[in-house]
Order: sequence, then C-alpha cells, then structure tokens
Amino acid sequence: MATQQLMISSRKDIIDYVNSNPVSKSGSKIIFLALAGIFVDAYDFTSIGIGTAQLQEQFHLSPVQIGSLTAIMAVGSLLGAVFGGYYTDKFGRNKMFLIDLFLMVFAAIGAALSPNFATLVFFRFLMGVGVGLDVPVALSFIAEFSNLKKKGRYVTLWCPLWFTAASVTGLIALPFYLLDQHEHIWRWSVGFGGVLALIVLFLRYFYMDESPMWAAHHLPLEEGAQVLRKTYNINVKVQAVKEEKSTAKKLSYMMIFRGKYKLRTLLASIITFTQSMEYFAVGFYIPTISTIIFGKGVIYAIIGTIVFNLFGAIGGFSGSYLTVKYGIRKLVIIGYVVAGLGLLLMGMTGNQYIAISTILLAAFIFGHAFGPGSQGMTMATLSYPTELRGLGTGWGQGITRAGSILGFFLFPVVLAQVGLYTTLLLLAIVPIVGLIATLLIKWDPSGKNVEDDEQLSTQGV
Repeated sequence: MATQQLMISSRKDIIDYVNSNPVSKSGSKIIFLALAGIFVDAYDFTSIGIGTAQLQEQFHLSPVQIGSLTAIMAVGSLLGAVFGGYYTDKFGRNKMFLIDLFLMVFAAIGAALSPNFATLVFFRFLMGVGVGLDVPVALSFIAEFSNLKKKGRYVTLWCPLWFTAASVTGLIALPFYLLDQHEHIWRWSVGFGGVLALIVLFLRYFYMDESPMWAAHHLPLEEGAQVLRKTYNINVKVQAVKEEKSTAKKLSYMMIFRGKYKLRTLLASIITFTQSMEYFAVGFYIPTISTIIFGKGVIYAIIGTIVFNLFGAIGGFSGSYLTVKYGIRKLVIIGYVVAGLGLLLMGMTGNQYIAISTILLAAFIFGHAFGPGSQGMTMATLSYPTELRGLGTGWGQGITRAGSILGFFLFPVVLAQVGLYTTLLLLAIVPIVGLIATLLIKWDPSGKNVEDDEQLSTQGV
C-alpha cells in the first residue's frame, strides 16, 4: 500500500522528485525492460557477422556488396534514430517502444528467410529502422526513471549489454555448428533475434508505463501526478493551483544547436561518430578478424565472437560502475587512449605472434567499451532536459549510425586492398581524433541538473 504522501503544485515538483529519490521498484523493472530492448538491438546488429563468409559464398558477394549489406542496416538505423528521436518527444516514450519492436520481429524473420541478396538487404534495412527507433526511446526511459546521481551509471549500462548480446550470438551459433548447419548458421542466428524481440514486446506491452518526466512536460498536472503515483507507489496530492500550461515546445533539431547546447551537441556528435566508426569497423568484424588471426573456419569465428566480446562486456560494466565516481569525460579520454594504442600497436606489429595480436585486440575492445563506446550515447542522453532528450538521443544515434555506415562499408573494402594490419593502422586515426576533441571541449553532464535552465545558463555550456 502507498503510505508516503507528496504534495505537488507544479510540473517541476514531479521532475525534482524523480531526480532526488532512489529508483522505485516499478522504475527498476522499466529500466530492465529498456535494457532488454538494447540487448535485442545489439543482437540484431551483430548476429549476421558470424555468417559473413557463408553469405559471401551463398550469394556470390563481392567485398563491396558485403560492405553494403552490413551498412544498409546502419542506414535504416540512422533514419529511425532521427525520426524516432523527434516522435518520442512528441508522442511519448511508451508508444514508440511498442511500435519499434513490432518492426524488429517482422524484419528479423524476413531476413532469416531471405532467398536472395536483394531481399536480405531490404529486411536488414527495416531491422535497422527498428533499432534506430528503439535506442533513443530506451535511453530516454532509463534517464527519466533514474535519480540525478545514478543517471550516468544506469544509462551507460546499455554498452555492456550490447557486448553481452554480441557474445550471445556466438553461443547461439555454436549448437548449429555442432549440428553441421554451417551454411545456414547466419539464418538461425538472425531469425532467433525475432524470437527475442517478440518476448521483449510482450513484456513491454504488459509492464511498461509512461515516463513521469515526459508526463510532467506534456500532460495535464493531474495526469502527470497519476504517472508519478503509479511509478513510485506513493500518495500524490495536487494542490489547488491554477493549471500550468504544458511546457512542451514546438520541436526542431535546431534547438540542440543553439546557445548552451551547441558545444554539448558538438562533443557528443564527435564521440558518438568516432566510437561508432571504430567499433563497427573492428568490433562488428571480429568473426572475420578471428579467422585471419587463428585460421579459417566457422569455429574460429564463433569462438572469437564469444571471447573478444566478453572483454567488451567487462569494459562496459567497469565504465558504468565508475561513471558516478569519475564522470563521463575522464572515462572517454582513458578509453580513447587504450583503444588507440591497441589499434596502433596491432597495426605496427602485424601477425608476428598470435598471442600479442590477441591481447591487443582484446585491449582495443576493452578500452572502447570502457570509454567512448559506452559514454558517447550517455553524453548525448544526459546533456539535454526532458523536453529535448528525445532529440538529443535521436541525433546521437543518427551520428552513431553515420559512423557505423562508414565502418561497416569501409572495413571489408580496405581489408581486401591492403590487408588487416594496415587497415587497423589507418583506423587508429579515429580514436585519436575523438581524443583531441574530448580534451578540447570540457563539458561533462555527470551530476548536473540539466532540467534547471537558470542554473545551466551560469555554467557557460
């Protein structure tokens, strides 16, 4: 039974309560379901990687076609992120959360059953749109059900979940390898993503509620109070005051490029772009890189997928835990240094010793997940108030997908021309650029109440 009583007289009272109180049981459940969606997003993105060689043989694909196939999902995700960020602010988090999963179930099953290259490209594009819609909503939900102190930690959990999902793709593929289903492994892996999406869809339908922060900005005060009441199981009383007008504004992406938001958007854009390009050029192609290092064969692709992504999960969980103590910016800087050194040294030493290549690739994955990989979208999510958060996360995801398009497409093309180690050496430029930008722009949203415009206007960024 709800015993605590809260008197509210303004929309700000709702926001202040969420920011200053521990996460409720209902909020924890919703954060879990949002993260479950991220898990499905990651699985869908990475599930086809193990079967790249088999795909190439079955459909007689060139390196350019392989790059196009992987990049097309990022194109769809870019479009989904940009439009999804806008509409999640306009219509609410919960509606968008259900729509995108319907699309992902349909697209995953269609991709698994694709009879030819063109059909596969189409369904991968639709899958990308679903992922692009889902991520901004999920991160907004997590931020808006978390208190101010723990927002960074909870939002950053998306990254270790991503790498855990990538490892799971290997675990899902392994039984089919042992059952001698080598040429169809990619179909089973991709299709299983539809099953996962369907499970999460049902859970969201029955257990998700609207964000109290979004309700505070967009719904009448009494309705916002009802959302808060349900979320925290408290007795909320609305004082008899003149009803405030909704604080919702006419939305435009130009809003995050004005005034105090300009430098934040620039920094978040650079981090999300560079981390995405380095990951999707290297992390996504871990199965391919593993076969180059250890030898040809699907089993090496599977084992490499499982093992190397575990280092990403460890790095991501470590970064998430340390976000509250050290802030986002410091972790990004450390991560760029580790990831950049991993690429540089691996590119310079070549495949002289398998053990050294293995350690350096693991170090790259760890550094990426510890710093920019996890903190880039956290930066984009926490740098804006509730009414702009969907735009901020949507823009961040759009820039992320722009980086992933380049990484997806360029890696197999450059790899075919100059080999693995020269390709990695060239890619080392990417974390160096991100490091320089993060050193120059000194914005960190950790622990800052971005809902308070008056406070922010005195901070200079």
